[in-house]
Amino acid sequence: MRACRFWVAFLLVMTSAAFSQSAASSKPGPGFSVDNIDKSVDPCVDFYQYACGNWIKNSEIPADRPAWQSFSELNESNLEVERKILEKAESGGAGRNPIDQKIGDLYGSCMDEKAVDAKGITPLKPELERIAAVKDKGALIEEIAHIHLIGPNPLFNFYSNSDLHNADQVIAYVDQGGLSLPDRDYYVKDDADKVEMRKHLADYATQLFTLAGQTPQQAASSAQTVLVVETLLAANSMERTKRRDPKNRDHKMTRDEAVAMAPEFYLNRYFDAAGTPNFKELNVTNPDFFKQVNGVIAALPLESLKTYVTWHVLRGAAPWLSQPFVDANFKMRQALTGQKQNQDRWKRCVDLVDGSLGEALGQRYVEATFGVEGKQRMLKMVAALEKSLDEDIQGLSWMSDDTKKQAKVKLMAIRNKIGYPDQYRDYSLILIKRDDLMGNVERANEFESKRQIAKIDKPLDRKEWGMTPPEVNAYYSGSYNEIVFPAGILQPPFFDKSMDDAVNFGGIGLVIGHELTHGFDDQGRKFDPTGNLRDWWTEQDGKEFEKRVNCVADEYSNFVAVDNMKLNGRLTLGENTADNGGARVALAALEHMIADDKSGKEGQSIDGYTPEQRFFLGFGRVWCEKQRPEYLRMQVSTNPHSPGKYRVNGVVQNMPEFQKAWNCKAGQPMVAENACRVW
Repeated sequence: MRACRFWVAFLLVMTSAAFSQSAASSKPGPGFSVDNIDKSVDPCVDFYQYACGNWIKNSEIPADRPAWQSFSELNESNLEVERKILEKAESGGAGRNPIDQKIGDLYGSCMDEKAVDAKGITPLKPELERIAAVKDKGALIEEIAHIHLIGPNPLFNFYSNSDLHNADQVIAYVDQGGLSLPDRDYYVKDDADKVEMRKHLADYATQLFTLAGQTPQQAASSAQTVLVVETLLAANSMERTKRRDPKNRDHKMTRDEAVAMAPEFYLNRYFDAAGTPNFKELNVTNPDFFKQVNGVIAALPLESLKTYVTWHVLRGAAPWLSQPFVDANFKMRQALTGQKQNQDRWKRCVDLVDGSLGEALGQRYVEATFGVEGKQRMLKMVAALEKSLDEDIQGLSWMSDDTKKQAKVKLMAIRNKIGYPDQYRDYSLILIKRDDLMGNVERANEFESKRQIAKIDKPLDRKEWGMTPPEVNAYYSGSYNEIVFPAGILQPPFFDKSMDDAVNFGGIGLVIGHELTHGFDDQGRKFDPTGNLRDWWTEQDGKEFEKRVNCVADEYSNFVAVDNMKLNGRLTLGENTADNGGARVALAALEHMIADDKSGKEGQSIDGYTPEQRFFLGFGRVWCEKQRPEYLRMQVSTNPHSPGKYRVNGVVQNMPEFQKAWNCKAGQPMVAENACRVW
């Protein structure tokens, strides 16, 4: 099961680090302040506007970002910290230790724009020649295996993950994939924005093929071939909402069965070329994709497939080639997000190092930013939230005692990872050269690909992290049954050691509650304490749960995000359930702290606001945001998280505790007539 993240950064399928957001801003800082509040608004009419109105008025989206929110602000300051670390590592000379040599030289190779421009497409020519030399489809599959190792993922995806029914064991997975646009719907739907993006994709592909040496006419023809192939892949891909149910991705079979099911994929030749162990079983997450695309591969000419694979190599490399490739790459991104200008090169290079050598850079980041005190305070808050969620579950009127007992077992088994890993990853086998950017990117990708492949048929390493320490995010993993909070997010406005507990519980406390609740949302509830896909609910309790999440799905499906686009309440159901449950358990934990405080200090008002009001203001501040319309449309189509306005208003309108705190009356917009509640 993929991790449920508190917030998903903008990562298009066209590349990785090159598409991270970043830009400096001198606008309002990331911390909590009552100056962000718009007191001309009634909090019971639109609490999001009340909590964020002045922030929205005084903030602008930087030109090199598609959106601006707390994550962006905090990420911006983290980039500056990482830049100083990398510049110091780069200039350290021959006496540097191995960590500083690798992160410093990777950063230096990326920053040497003059050298990169001088090489043009030359670093990519060996790969393009390998594709051109392919004589049959079986050999093309072997070449795809090589390409998968060094970066792009044409045709399908291959990876390792824990067995859905034996979480302590890692097995191989093959999955649908091979698209350049963010989602299958961009190919199969005829909405105006989807049609426009297909045209932008064709223009982008034409540009890259031209830069690679084709005539304009050849390039335009190649681009149309790419669009034809990807449309066929998209038509046979499982839609995003259906993929949310882990049962729809559960298709374990023998290796021989998978090979026989889709002979045109030449999976045995693929596995040999990828260097996998001689495994006997794997999970085919979407068998229909492989069955149908098998016919597509058989019907398409070899040259069409080679053109398609060449495209993926070009687009994967574009951000790290000469300026014309970088400009073409950005123009495509701009069409999707409305971003006005590309981020500064140093920021793209910081993101590259974080994405390639994240735990090496993370060591230096943790040394510079995160102390023992912060980790201990976080662990204390996690314990308070776990206690609060346990009390919430035990107090539910709709759940039987049998299911409550099982829920408690799962809750008590959740592992907590705070700040940074106990043991950092060893990157000593990666060769990093100061004068070879494209080679560095490919070698770092190959190292990680082989590291993942080597896990197959081995016990699951539960100590491993799925995020790097500087990342401004958090997640819950059903397969690991754990919550993870990198050091990057443990800063204002999420966590501020100088701020009162009420605000911190509304910020990082609610994030903790959100991640804990993911273990019991519509996906997480299907996994047991060990991480196995197993139904531990009574049949009646399962029906009661579904009734309550249906309420949440219907409620959020009525929220209008941009133009006439409404949210997809099914796509966002897990995150909305976690937001609502997280808010309740975080507030309950705060109330416990206030009740236990003998001095009475915790219950005092500050700046004219009660602790409960400051809790909700702290929650609102985390989700103050501005998004470009193009980006927001893409997010509504692809992101399982709701926009900030509805992450706030959608929660508070369901909470009697909010209405009590702000003296709201029945009939006001922040008082739902039929409030939804799961947890």
